[in-house]
Formats: sequence, structure tokens, C-alpha cells
Amino acid sequence: MANYNKVFLIGNLTRDPQLRYTPSQTAVCDFGLAVNRKSKTSTGEMREEVCFVDITAWGKQAETLAKYVTKGSPLLVEGRLTYDQWESEGQKRSKLKVTLEGFQFLGSGQRGAGGTAAAGAAGAAGGAAGTEKGSGGGEFTQDLEDDTIPF
Repeated sequence: MANYNKVFLIGNLTRDPQLRYTPSQTAVCDFGLAVNRKSKTSTGEMREEVCFVDITAWGKQAETLAKYVTKGSPLLVEGRLTYDQWESEGQKRSKLKVTLEGFQFLGSGQRGAGGTAAAGAAGAAGGAAGTEKGSGGGEFTQDLEDDTIPF
């Protein structure tokens, strides 16, 4: 059976990113993301639930995020689930977190300085669609009209 581990999240940072370096000088950035979900209860009143997710970014993406985002910044994150285990005070502990593989800035003033998240995902989210900085280092923008989308 095939396996697939991919996560797309859109939310706001819960704290400023914490940048550190490994002994081999690889950048590591940890931050939290709050993802909101609104729904109606059976009585018709609106209810909002919040999911808090810990995220770890590595390398150049870690440095870029630490430089350009702060607490409250909206962000699209693409990554994979990672299972962490450790022991604290004699108790075994564990948690799921997201290891970042790509991202897209969504707020104003930071448009186009993102990682490698797919522009289509950002467009579906209504964010900074059509602006992406890929691994080739060149930035491109693509303005799409509703008539040009084939579906």
C-alpha cells in the first residue's frame, strides 16, 4: 500500500520565530501556527475552534522566515508530519509536529518573498496568488484572470 505524508496549513504565527543553528551551522527555525475553523452548531450559533501546530523549518527557509515574519503574520505552510519522542522527568512524551518543506507569505507588504509552496495552493486560499520564488532563484509573477482558468 502506498503512503503519503503531506500537510497544507494556512494560519497566523502564535509567536515570533526562534532561529538557532546546529553545530554544523545549519539554520533551524521553530514557530507555532494557529489555524482557525468556523462552523455552526446544531442550534445555529457560530462556533470557532483553533488548532495550534508546532512547525520546524531548516536551512535557507528557516533564515528567511526568521527575518520576515513575526507573531500574528499570516502564512501558508506546506510540509510533512513528524513524530517526536522524548523523555521528561521519567515519563515518555511524544507529539506530532510539521516539518516545513515550503511556504508562502500571505500578508500585505511581504508578497513574493516566499519559499517553495505551490502558487496554486495559495491561490485557492485567496492569498498572494501567482507569486512564488522557486528553487531556481528567479522570481516570477503570473496574473490570472478568471476566464483563463480552464476549470
